[in-house]
Amino acid sequence: MTETITSRPVRPSPSASPVLSGLGLFTVLLAAALPLIDFFIVNVALPTIGAELSAGEAVLELVVAGYGVAYAVLLVLGGRLGDLFGRRRLFLGGMAAFGLTSLACGLAPDAWSLVLARVAQGASAAAMLPQVLATIQATTSGPRRAKAMGLYGATAGLSMVAGQILGGLLVAADVAGTGWRSVFLVNVPVVVLGLILGARAVPDTRSPRPEPVDVPGTVLLAASLLTLLVPLTEGRAAGWPLWTWLSLAAFPFAAAAFYAVERRADRTGRTPLVPPSLFAIVSLRRGLLLIVPFSIGFSGFMFVVAVALQQGAGLGPVDAGLALAPLAVVFFLFSVAGPRLVSRYGTRVVPAGAVLQGLGLALMTLAAWRSWPDLGMVELLPGAALAGAGQALQLPVVFRVVLSEVPAARAGVGSGVMITTQQSSLALGVATLGTLFLSLSTSLGMRDALVTTLLVQLAAVASTGLLSLRLPRTVA
Repeated sequence: MTETITSRPVRPSPSASPVLSGLGLFTVLLAAALPLIDFFIVNVALPTIGAELSAGEAVLELVVAGYGVAYAVLLVLGGRLGDLFGRRRLFLGGMAAFGLTSLACGLAPDAWSLVLARVAQGASAAAMLPQVLATIQATTSGPRRAKAMGLYGATAGLSMVAGQILGGLLVAADVAGTGWRSVFLVNVPVVVLGLILGARAVPDTRSPRPEPVDVPGTVLLAASLLTLLVPLTEGRAAGWPLWTWLSLAAFPFAAAAFYAVERRADRTGRTPLVPPSLFAIVSLRRGLLLIVPFSIGFSGFMFVVAVALQQGAGLGPVDAGLALAPLAVVFFLFSVAGPRLVSRYGTRVVPAGAVLQGLGLALMTLAAWRSWPDLGMVELLPGAALAGAGQALQLPVVFRVVLSEVPAARAGVGSGVMITTQQSSLALGVATLGTLFLSLSTSLGMRDALVTTLLVQLAAVASTGLLSLRLPRTVA
């Protein structure tokens, strides 16, 4: 008897999802570091820029604000375009533009050329950065995603401190006589390396259901952020002219119009730039609320300390930058340990981090009160170390929480919303705490202005600690 063997048809296996390799993760994290480093790298270079380009205080503030505002305004649009046209394409294009605009900043012949180049640099960063988080979301899962998000948070926090330290070192080194220009020119070789690695190691992903650009939403979001951030940043230096008050008065109307347009689009099945339904995700909503005071306090602190140490304590750019080196070192060490602590204790490490940061800030405030004007790395070391540990236990974890339940199809939108919230808050911190400090310094003196501003930031740290108690206990 002959046995008949019937073969079953072989179905073609579905194409495997793209996977982010170790080299690819390194490349996107390198790209994530660049925009944040450049937000802070100019803080210690501003006095030198002002002297060489004969720039007044208002124009120097635009060097900082022009970058930050353009960056914040266009981030959500950058995320949407990556979903639509492919994240790898936007990543590489944005990185190339970031290199070219950095070169333009470094070669700027006058102050206004530098301001325009900084605005363009912020816009190119907005095209590049949302693709980093969206790529991580789309190409990792489980423990690999947790590790990648932890490294992203660590990179973000470390970049903000390292930017200020690097700025001081580059200005003092005066590489080939470039002076302050080197803080921008240093980006060019880094971008070339990033483009080579990105072309080889970053997988191409896009949303399975790409959504068209929401033009009314984009315009109204830009109007909302501009009417808030520009007058707050420029108002004090410009003497608070009428346009600043009119702009601030217009902000609530622009924000209300943006929300109404987005809600209507969401309800009618169209594709809003920032879907209000996205905020139904509890982890995203509560995480974003925590990012706001954290980022306001962080950027305001970095700006105020840079100005106080140089203009008040008489430190050079290197010593002013290195004064916060202990914060950077401890931040890095605790960021490495963070994922293990989260796996054991959940999000309760975040309020613990707020307590540590608050204690560190209190020690730095006491050092400023007792040691002024002899204030430097030694006097700030205990407080800076504690603050760095506390920040490392908060920022990476909160980033993971915000995006933990965002659907993969909306990875670009979710990452754009998170980074926009962070960047807008960073710009707001420089505008509000910076304005407070500079205003008080003329009436109270530099020491009392610094102490008062640090106490205000301490209140912001307390608010992050309280808000963190409402986070989900575990990270999905």
